[in-house]
Amino acid sequence: MEKEEAKAPDVSLKELSNRLEEFARERDWEQYHSPRNLLLAMVGEVGELAEIFMWRGEVAKSLPNWEESEKEHLGEELSDVLLYLIRLSDICGIDLGDAATKKIVKNAIKYPAKAT
Repeated sequence: MEKEEAKAPDVSLKELSNRLEEFARERDWEQYHSPRNLLLAMVGEVGELAEIFMWRGEVAKSLPNWEESEKEHLGEELSDVLLYLIRLSDICGIDLGDAATKKIVKNAIKYPAKAT
């Protein structure tokens, strides 16, 4: 049996947000999605993400020495963090895409590129 992987190219934060909201609503989980609970859940996932890198020392870009199963696990944990972050921002009424764009602009002013 061949394993099919569904890839969603260029998925937007808004699309993920809508899917997360529907997912929570279908399971009646909205009652648990307070800012505090979502933050604590996200911190737990960050811990799981950190655990993947623990004791490995420095890791090369693109993870050339990692097994595919390790990369898949990493992708799952990164996704968990991202999804909780999106859900938290929505529950707090923050447009994450807008906030991130503004933060990049602020950082560019604060840390200007060196002239070459």
